[in-house]
Amino acid sequence: MDASDLLPKGALDGVKVLDLSRILAGPTCTQMLGDLGATVLKIENPKTGGDDTRQWGPPFVQDAQGRDSDLSAYFMAANRNKYSVAIDIATTEGQSQIRRLAAEADILIENFKPGGLAKYGLDYETLSEEFPSLVYCSISGYGQTGPNSQKPGYDLMAQGFGGIMSLTGEPEGAPMKVGVGIADVMCGMYACIGILSALRHKERTGEGQQIDVALVDAQIAWLINEGVNYLTTGNVPQRRGNGHPNIVPYDVYRTADGHVILAVGNDSQFTRFVDFLGLPQLVDDQRFATNPARLKHRDALNAQLIPALQALDTKDVIQGLEARKVPVGPVQKLDEVFASDQVVARDMQIEMQADPGPVQLIGNPLKFSRTPVTYRKPPPNCGADSDQVLNSDTPFDN
Repeated sequence: MDASDLLPKGALDGVKVLDLSRILAGPTCTQMLGDLGATVLKIENPKTGGDDTRQWGPPFVQDAQGRDSDLSAYFMAANRNKYSVAIDIATTEGQSQIRRLAAEADILIENFKPGGLAKYGLDYETLSEEFPSLVYCSISGYGQTGPNSQKPGYDLMAQGFGGIMSLTGEPEGAPMKVGVGIADVMCGMYACIGILSALRHKERTGEGQQIDVALVDAQIAWLINEGVNYLTTGNVPQRRGNGHPNIVPYDVYRTADGHVILAVGNDSQFTRFVDFLGLPQLVDDQRFATNPARLKHRDALNAQLIPALQALDTKDVIQGLEARKVPVGPVQKLDEVFASDQVVARDMQIEMQADPGPVQLIGNPLKFSRTPVTYRKPPPNCGADSDQVLNSDTPFDN
């Protein structure tokens, strides 16, 4: 019996996923499905060394002799709970192997350029005729339709085209991307939601369908309040650094020894906040009495808050405001994040035994009372499971 057989069954136990995606958006989605219990077969091109992100390092996991493996930290971030199967879909044999796997799969996910799989007979139109119950998810930069559909899609370009870069950064600075590939990650999350919805429809009706999700569409969708601010007023939002467009004070402020985050969301919190700073008179100032007034007089208010906060240590600000139930928090570096008791309590750092050795990964944030996520397979080496899967009569049941 494999050790994974002793783990509890996940919510998606028995669901079979054929993963033709690479980089980050698709792999983020399929890792989530795998964490939830699905069996995921990750198809990798043996001629190129597999998923592009295997070479996106350093850092790489090293073997006992100090040699780099094909497990980059980037690749491992989105590829646990998957079997790696090396197949060249440009060959007739490879296409036949994919169709054999698709015949058993519930879900196929791919992120080729729109129309790119048609020449291999692996596009939705072709496969859906043979496998009408297949849920087929296509991820691309701009979607399967529209004037930009044939343009390549990368996270940075999606952040630029979709507007988030225009909102990120200091007011007088350059447009700035988010520090991680958030357009890819959020697209993967939307894809996961779409897949689960289509899976529900398939279970009810037996009918598959195609899901068309684009990095740019997903990025526009999570413009949220700033996007609707613009649609409501016609005014183009400006970069405000860490400031909030609709709440003041809601920002990162310098202290005597670092920085602190303040999120003063209502007038009663503001009263307690300025009382802590020794500035109770600000409550009676009509420029600051309400949030709309504070928003209008943001600069005048900050002119009084900034020097008061800079005279205090971060620890004192956090302890003092927490005692007054005013939302406040630190700006932690990653060593502080992963050393925190909260991360330990929530299992947000995990260890898995990979080849060639133990690896540290970020845990799944979903906590289930009945069907917990499981960590059954470490990020695989390229093609590690090819023989096991391709020579099996039941490739998804290994």
